[in-house]
Amino acid sequence: MDRWEWTEGVFQTGEFLIEHQSGVALYDGNEKTSFENGVLSLTTHRLLWKDHIDRKCCIGLPLSVVIYLEEQASGFAKSAKIVVHLSSPQPNKASGPKTHSPYSYIRLSFREAGERQFHKAFLEELKNRRWEKTTEPTLSAAGLQPRHRPGIVGIERSIQEKYKATSKHISVAFEDLSKLMETAKDMVNLSKNIAAKIKEKQGDITEDETIKFKSYLLSMGIPNPVTRETHGTGDKYYSSLARELVAVLEKPIEECGGMMTLTDVYCRVNRARGMELLSPEDLLHGCELMELLRLPIRLRTFDSGVMVLQIQTHNEEEVITKTSKQVEERVSLTAEELAQLVGVSVILAKERLLLTEKVGGVCRDETVEGLRFYPNYFLTRVT
Repeated sequence: MDRWEWTEGVFQTGEFLIEHQSGVALYDGNEKTSFENGVLSLTTHRLLWKDHIDRKCCIGLPLSVVIYLEEQASGFAKSAKIVVHLSSPQPNKASGPKTHSPYSYIRLSFREAGERQFHKAFLEELKNRRWEKTTEPTLSAAGLQPRHRPGIVGIERSIQEKYKATSKHISVAFEDLSKLMETAKDMVNLSKNIAAKIKEKQGDITEDETIKFKSYLLSMGIPNPVTRETHGTGDKYYSSLARELVAVLEKPIEECGGMMTLTDVYCRVNRARGMELLSPEDLLHGCELMELLRLPIRLRTFDSGVMVLQIQTHNEEEVITKTSKQVEERVSLTAEELAQLVGVSVILAKERLLLTEKVGGVCRDETVEGLRFYPNYFLTRVT
């Protein structure tokens, strides 16, 4: 703790915020300190810790004294930590909470999660070393050299250039707006045509119309995707992300039989989010919170390791009964054949067959030609 300095928390020239996380405690080596609950901020130059209650209590640690980082995973009754290894204190260091420490490292304890994103951002800043690249203002910028003051002609010219630039931006904006209106018009006409056919029952909707309509819907995407910039970090971010996933996926999951693999979920969600792509880790953490938040979709892991999102009302017994009947009607089925029959992915079709086998609904026949399932006559037929 002898590398920390007392500070008012005001940013220096060229310094800006990178990441912040609440509920962070500070350790001097392995020893607890009085800095138990505060907001930890990572800037381009420093680590800043501010007390949760006493906002005037603020200390800073220059990134220039950080050598390397280590992660310590959470355990039973223990929060996840980042170990920050430090160089010797700088000779011109300002006063801080401690004048001497026997330790050459500190530990940051994240009691409200968020340590993964913080660690990633911390490593990136140490790699970029942006605190070394802050340039001092030039003499002219500081106002120490005489500046040229334009006359009336110069002012008029400047106004004319701004007018041209503004006119150009407005023209581009209206071009984009016109394109949007044309697309919206096509979509409205197509939806009216589909609605009229459904209402009047004047023939089936063509495959081309269906594909076109779905492509319009996909291009719309998610208007305001959940990001760390808009919803913070830690549990708050993942809770908001879980609710967004449910809002986007509930209907598609119902349409494909009440279950969707996590790989399909990842592709669909990132397609809808446009430029604000989700990492696989963030998607998984959001899905893991769905049950805790009592949302209508749950994350489920099969015995084979396949992970899916499943509607809460999904009736497993009904699926097993239906699968047993489908196998019996066709004498035997492979996962590929069942997938074509019920309109699900091959992975989910295989999981249905394995689940039905687990309760004795079907039997497997595994040969060089592959895995095929047959009705379980050992239970259904009495000799």
